[in-house]
Amino acid sequence: MKIDKRYLDTSLSFSERAAILVSNMTLREKIAQMLHSAPPIPRLGIGAYTWWNECLHGVGRSGLATVFPQSIGRAATFDEKLEKRLATAISDEARAKYNLYRAKGYSGMYSGLTFWSPNINIFRDPRWGRGQETFGEDPYLTARMGVAFVKGLQGDDKRYLKAAACAKHYAVHSGPEGERHTFDSVVNGRDLRETYLPAFEALVREGGVEAIMTAYNRVNGEPCSASELLLDKILRQEWGFKGHVVSDCGAVEDIHEHHKLAETTAEAAAMAVKAGCDLCCGEIYKNLLAAVKQGLIDEATITTSVERLFTTRMKLGMFDPEGDVPWSGLGAAAIGSAAHRALALECAEKSVVLLKNNGILPLSHERVKSIGVCGPLAQDVSVLMGNYNGFPAEATTYLSGIVKVGGEGMHVLFMKGCETIGGGPVTEGGLAWCFGACDVIIACVGNTAELEGEEGDAYNADAGGDRRRIGLPGNQQELLEAVCRQGKPVIAVVSGGSAIDLSWAHENCAAVLMAWYPGEAGGEAVARILFGETSPSGRLPVTFPRSVDDLPHFHDYSMKNRTYRYAEKEPLYHFGYGLSYTKFAYSNLKLSSKTVWAGDGVELTVDVKNSGKVAGEEVVQLYVSAPRIAGLVQPRHQLAAFTRVKLRSGASKTVKFKLDPWQLASYTEEGLQVIEPGVYRVAVGGGEPDTPGIVVREAELTVR
Repeated sequence: MKIDKRYLDTSLSFSERAAILVSNMTLREKIAQMLHSAPPIPRLGIGAYTWWNECLHGVGRSGLATVFPQSIGRAATFDEKLEKRLATAISDEARAKYNLYRAKGYSGMYSGLTFWSPNINIFRDPRWGRGQETFGEDPYLTARMGVAFVKGLQGDDKRYLKAAACAKHYAVHSGPEGERHTFDSVVNGRDLRETYLPAFEALVREGGVEAIMTAYNRVNGEPCSASELLLDKILRQEWGFKGHVVSDCGAVEDIHEHHKLAETTAEAAAMAVKAGCDLCCGEIYKNLLAAVKQGLIDEATITTSVERLFTTRMKLGMFDPEGDVPWSGLGAAAIGSAAHRALALECAEKSVVLLKNNGILPLSHERVKSIGVCGPLAQDVSVLMGNYNGFPAEATTYLSGIVKVGGEGMHVLFMKGCETIGGGPVTEGGLAWCFGACDVIIACVGNTAELEGEEGDAYNADAGGDRRRIGLPGNQQELLEAVCRQGKPVIAVVSGGSAIDLSWAHENCAAVLMAWYPGEAGGEAVARILFGETSPSGRLPVTFPRSVDDLPHFHDYSMKNRTYRYAEKEPLYHFGYGLSYTKFAYSNLKLSSKTVWAGDGVELTVDVKNSGKVAGEEVVQLYVSAPRIAGLVQPRHQLAAFTRVKLRSGASKTVKFKLDPWQLASYTEEGLQVIEPGVYRVAVGGGEPDTPGIVVREAELTVR
């Protein structure tokens, strides 16, 4: 067979070159390239390639890497620019690792440039173990952070992709983990279009994301990996997606084995490819040869998928001279560099959310000479990591950070007090003996990745990776109550990737901080906030309910009574909430026009002033409430814009926002977008409207 080598001609487009390359392949060779572990084709100069790689918060599962805060913590920064810088650092390390692996001829797991990140599912229920991987419960925040991540990871080069990002899990996917292979997510058109799809659409249209990963579950009876609606009508026809689609691992097998929608594995494989799923994480696409012979699929459809896959590899520069591809010179020096470690610290500092402070914070070296530290997470490195993590050269635990930042003059005592889960009762006498002379006690409590995460990974979770309860695990609540009885001010430093019932802590502790899974520099970041070296500026990307009893049934994918947009009960902590060591005042909210026609946008300005005594950063948040329309279910209000401002004491800044027409839209039950005439409420401040203690400036916008 004569080989057409024009696929090496760099004057042609990547898609043209991919089509030429694939035209040289036999059917068997094409099918083999549709597996996530693709074999080499030496006669065509194609090396073996493993598509599976991870970089959720740093290059994962591949040795040394900078470990940044988990996604849910980064969402708490409300900082798109920081997110893009972080993703750029990750892509530096990704390229460096790829170059090093390639030089050694290694092409196994976690060695490639196709990364199955970010996870942009909506965190609709705090019981879901994988919510830590997301950017929270709000579609707009998720979209903005997700687009920034994709742009940073894929790079700004006009020709080549630095790495290929993958938006997952498409779509309507957020637990239960233990039933994900069989579950049918039933949603109406409004919730689909208003909540579950916007972030995916933004990453496709604006972010130019190269890949989409299908979810395990069904949506309204259709398996996500073989959904004509999701993969063809919406993704490719409506949004214009040009990249490739990959199944979650084993998801195509589920079509036959668990969803029972295909009689054979060959039929399941054919269904997925015909719907638009190009790459299989698993082995089931080996059955495509039989599917062709049985007339279930034709070779032309398979060819289209393989061309998409090789277009991605072409974009990554895998068939071009090294000198033509930027980043070919990156090596070991880029991995875990000093600059990346500093970025991890900056991100961790901005992610920490101060939930309560009775004045104890920041800790003063003049007033505090001795600190007692307790809790099972105080000296636990794993709590810094979350899931899908890499392995840092250095990691600072909470205890180590307190010792480091507290300095030589600070006397620090430590007693673990209890285990993360299990173990015997809390020994209150030991706590009294250890901390009797301390001025303040810091209790490090919360969850770890063994208690919440993916099915099979979170081995101590209540339910297949999920949580049935949202309180503190094990004896940690008992420990917190015991240390509060010592008569000392207690500061709770809480870790985890989801909302936790902190009602008791809020009532009884002097201060409460949410640290998430803060990455390799998390301990130092928390300590710097505790001692006032930086002011806390994180804001909650999820609502903290008071009880699991306030939540709808976990299986219910309706947004009714879910998230801040539809909540019916007052939560413990609102979405967008977070305290600072300073105060911010808002004034002069102005609209470019108080009346617009439907389909027009509007600009807003507001003055923000640091009216407190120390420098700080404020997350300015803009919310919109649509007029109530009879027969239409609508959010109470929803986030429409945000930005960070850094202000010294007494300084002011005018912040400008633009509201696009689609941000004034509502959705019918069938998913049709409508912009109704009427008066819209616009609110700007340091949190969502109606949050106790949060002052917002409001204006009315009339849409005709």
